[in-house]
Amino acid sequence: MFGISHYEMFLLVGIVLNITPGSDTLYILGRSVSQGRRAGLYSVLGISSGCAVHTLLAALGLSVLLAQSAEAFMAVKIAGALYLGYLGLQLLRSKESMLAAVQTGAVSRKDIYLQGLLTNVLNPKVALFFISFLPQFIDPQNQYGILPFMLLGVTFLTTGTLWCLFLVLCSSRVTACLRESQTMAKRLNKICGGIYVLLGVKLLTSDR
Repeated sequence: MFGISHYEMFLLVGIVLNITPGSDTLYILGRSVSQGRRAGLYSVLGISSGCAVHTLLAALGLSVLLAQSAEAFMAVKIAGALYLGYLGLQLLRSKESMLAAVQTGAVSRKDIYLQGLLTNVLNPKVALFFISFLPQFIDPQNQYGILPFMLLGVTFLTTGTLWCLFLVLCSSRVTACLRESQTMAKRLNKICGGIYVLLGVKLLTSDR
């Protein structure tokens, strides 16, 4: 089918991988828990856009540069780790709840979206995943160019987005009462900020 082999297997494996907790999942949960449903939804849009970028890069072969160049991989990894650390420190140093900051306009929906996008794009492991995972389901006799890459990427992106939306709705609803308390909301800030910092450290110290 359009240069794709074993599509059903790809769909099954993709769903399993999407529901396996990772850095993107923790980021989205952190936003949803500390800032509510809307912030969670915008973070999902950002993460999903980042996956779309990685899909396009994999289709064009640009992700191979990260796989072959240790310097490029390290540069992107350091940038991603520093960015996660920056987001975490912002939350840790915040004197008001992030939900209140969103409601007063201190943190815009655009900022939340862009932060989710950069969090995903600046993770070189995601790029390597796409360049190593997608080709396994491309027919060796493929005559459709980048089309099978794009179709597989859209499939993976769709299942992942649906799962993340489910997480946002559940986590934001469960923690709604906690966010109504300013004290608990500030504590959620600290917890989520600590998670982002740890994600940055994990990314920085991890191997390929």
